[in-house]
Amino acid sequence: MKPGARRAGRSILLATTLTCLVFVVSLGGCATVKPWEKEAFARPDMTWDPDPLGAALESHIRFSKEGALPSRGGGGGGCGCN
Repeated sequence: MKPGARRAGRSILLATTLTCLVFVVSLGGCATVKPWEKEAFARPDMTWDPDPLGAALESHIRFSKEGALPSRGGGGGGCGCN
């Protein structure tokens, strides 16, 4: 066998082994959450915005000053009159 063919065979074997290893490791992340275990995810401190009033105020300030409204679409001027 030529040295180049042996090197190509090793690289294919390495790529296949790494692909299988990544696949097997990623299977550990698949889990079913029971309904009684979901209460931990429903806590107020687990939300994206633990302070909804503060998040709404921050969004309004950004909209008024920058004309930027995150994830709600639309635009506006800097005067806050929109």
